[in-house]
Amino acid sequence: MRLTSSLKTGFLALALALACGLAMADGYPSRPIKFVVPWPAGGATDQVARILAQPLSQAMGVPVVVENKGGAGGNIGTQSFVHDSPDGYSILLATSSTNAAGPHLFARQGFDPAKDFTPVTLLVSIPNVMVVPAKSPWHSIKDIVAAARANPNKYTYGSAGIGSSQHLAGAQFKKSAAIDIVHVPYKGSGPAAADLMAGHIDMMIDTGSLGSIKGGSLRALAVASETRLDVLPDVPTFKEAGVPMIASAWYGVMLPANAPADVVARLSREFNTLLKNPEIRARLQAIGAEIGGGSSDSFARFSLSEIKRYEAIVRDSGAPKE
Repeated sequence: MRLTSSLKTGFLALALALACGLAMADGYPSRPIKFVVPWPAGGATDQVARILAQPLSQAMGVPVVVENKGGAGGNIGTQSFVHDSPDGYSILLATSSTNAAGPHLFARQGFDPAKDFTPVTLLVSIPNVMVVPAKSPWHSIKDIVAAARANPNKYTYGSAGIGSSQHLAGAQFKKSAAIDIVHVPYKGSGPAAADLMAGHIDMMIDTGSLGSIKGGSLRALAVASETRLDVLPDVPTFKEAGVPMIASAWYGVMLPANAPADVVARLSREFNTLLKNPEIRARLQAIGAEIGGGSSDSFARFSLSEIKRYEAIVRDSGAPKE
């Protein structure tokens, strides 16, 4: 059977398209990768991204550039990210704040955590730690509770913004301790921690302050985990301190929706390899991180379950919807 010229042209175009598609897939990556962190520099999210960016660059053979896009509790950078091409050249450091708690805290978040992303790999989770300035008169959770009960709404706690892990942990603390302290949201945990060290706010329940604790500029009073942290063995849990609560934040890699399966598989494989590297594990554990890992499918199931779980956490915390 003879093919008409139009059919020949159509088959040729299809063959070329398939060949180009295969070449692009085989050639990934061929240019720099943007690692979007939807928070300012200095916080735990930024620290995790920067620990992984350089070794990921070496593994992928192209530059991996961390790009901070902070604001609105992580929503501004994440909102922008979901409109990027899902080709693997823009990856997101997603967090429990933006991708699990956010839908229950913002009436208009600007994206759908259940539909606008392709999960790649869960990286780490980090328990929150109650910290106060080194010069603070408080040396225990009991000190804070006593002061706050004697002076309702006098003392302040900082956070990385509405819906951040610090915000929700603070709201949990207020409820568990039956005290009134004032929330002061910032554009990221880095600026909040800087103001805390300067004495402009009184306390913070943070995930990224381990360096400042070790350096002596902040004092750790309690960790919001089931057991004490190996990196802070002398710091009691909130339960041991008399105010039972557990609060941590998770961090993972996501692509925009409908990312190619081969790109997802490549990134998942590379990140999982990095998380098994003893040197990288040690660097992450040094900031208080518990190592994650796993397949894109397992992270997809986990992230969806977290959206549901945070509905109750936000409700029980009493944090208002914005």
